[in-house]
Amino acid sequence: MALAKIVELEARLGKNSQNSSKPPSSDQPGTRPPQVRRGKRRKRGGQAGHERRCAADPDHVDHVIPYRPATCEHCCADLAKGEWTGSVVNHYVYELPEIRPTVTDHQCRDVRCPKCRLVTRAALPAGMPTGHYGPTVQAMTALLRGELKQSVRQTSAVMTEVLHVPMSTGMVVKTQDQVSRALAPAYQEALEHAQRDDRAYADETGWRENKKKAWLWVSVTALVTVFLVHTRRNAVAAKALLGHAFAGVLTTDRWASYNWVAAARRQLCWSHLTRDFKGFLDYGVEAKRLGERLLAERRKLFRLWHRARDGTMTGPELQLATRPVQRRILRLLEEGEGLSVTKVAGMCREILKLQAALFTFIAVERVEPTNNTAERAIRFAVLMRKGCFGSDSATGSRFIERFLTARQTLRTQKRDLYAFLRDACAAALHGTQAPSLLPDHLRTGAQIAAAA
Repeated sequence: MALAKIVELEARLGKNSQNSSKPPSSDQPGTRPPQVRRGKRRKRGGQAGHERRCAADPDHVDHVIPYRPATCEHCCADLAKGEWTGSVVNHYVYELPEIRPTVTDHQCRDVRCPKCRLVTRAALPAGMPTGHYGPTVQAMTALLRGELKQSVRQTSAVMTEVLHVPMSTGMVVKTQDQVSRALAPAYQEALEHAQRDDRAYADETGWRENKKKAWLWVSVTALVTVFLVHTRRNAVAAKALLGHAFAGVLTTDRWASYNWVAAARRQLCWSHLTRDFKGFLDYGVEAKRLGERLLAERRKLFRLWHRARDGTMTGPELQLATRPVQRRILRLLEEGEGLSVTKVAGMCREILKLQAALFTFIAVERVEPTNNTAERAIRFAVLMRKGCFGSDSATGSRFIERFLTARQTLRTQKRDLYAFLRDACAAALHGTQAPSLLPDHLRTGAQIAAAA
């Protein structure tokens, strides 16, 4: 018993980001970085043949200043009457004009009635902002808060000092809430679409709401990415994100909140499983031998899958070729259940409970073997959390989930975020059809006609 305790404690000391869920920032000095297999290593910076980003559109050039050489660099002759060959090297220089917002004074004048001598004040026309900021200012405020991850005070400073739009910290929060309400219809439509999709990748990360522990959930599908801030990390929250009637294939880690989805319709993340197998190496001789054999079978499995992904092997051929490997992996996990190391035996037992979700990516097309899609999508939110420490209220959480949903979905579809925010705010102001996060071919004819 004492020896087992020593092995467990030593294994705990050896935990790092490569064999556990610890983040890379917690690795001790001297931890070897993960080995990345590369082909020819590229140098940093721009690569040969890359597209220049500084070239200006000829239609957007405001001033042209031509320069002619005065003398020939070969014979020093005067070039005043020399003939221009038509060849030119452009050197564009960008300058920002002084930013001045367009301010319109809507005067509601008092008029005295010539008959009763009473005064009547004019009313603002329908569709006029009740506050002082129009859709473009609202969209820019949301962009600074969300995309650029600026604090309320920093956003107030940029709007006031750089864009010359007077905006206090309180008005930043009010404007943020207006944008959140404008994004609500598009968010709800995207959420319903994601819950009907046949493929989804889900993940969650820590968040804070009103100084209390909360969780930020994400669901990634082919066309939309949906975020949800929830106070719990359980099946209730997962169902709120994915829908109670979710019937697609779900790729996740082994967190128990997803166990309400049938194992046959799940795919476990093999990046997490690989990390678990590496963790076996620190629990004694028997566990180390088991971990090494599991990692060897994992390499064989993915060599075959890479051939199918590259098109050198068909789907049926892949299924046939991987059957022996699958059987060996399951057999090794069954052996692990009988080990004397409690930690390793328990993990093998838990993995075997979901064995139907281990090899779904082999049998079902368009299913990835890892959950990297969801983890990449949630990375921006993790960086935002480190800077803003979460949201101060449920209203702030609604802005976070709606803005992140719009941002990530539009990036996937290569659409302009600022234009979408502006159009959403304008639609909310005038009471017209809100813009959609779905591509046009997925929207109904009535929606497209209303938007037009």
